[in-house]
Amino acid sequence: MNWLLVALGAAVGAPLRHLTDRAVRARHDSVFPWGTFTVNVVGSFALGLLTGVASAQAHLLLGTGLCGALTTYSTFSYETLKLYEGGAKGYAVLNAVGGPAAGLGAVWLGAEAAGLL
Repeated sequence: MNWLLVALGAAVGAPLRHLTDRAVRARHDSVFPWGTFTVNVVGSFALGLLTGVASAQAHLLLGTGLCGALTTYSTFSYETLKLYEGGAKGYAVLNAVGGPAAGLGAVWLGAEAAGLL
């Protein structure tokens, strides 16, 4: 039954990542991958929040499934490499350092917010 919860969460998280990425890109004409940055930070915050307040089943559905499919380390890595190879070395460094830093900050804020609930 646990695998079904993960699959259901992922079935929502993956399309949500795609739609969010498209919406953010439509609003930002930049070489910087703001869509991936956004889903990773939002997903990190959500996971931090869930960690403090969710049951085991809710964590499987929303944490592992939804957040796992919403966030994307592989796309982050690929986009960072493409920025570097495309000559946007400053953006590549900003993404490589800023993305994980923002994610860590967001997961911490989420966990702190969960502690207040």
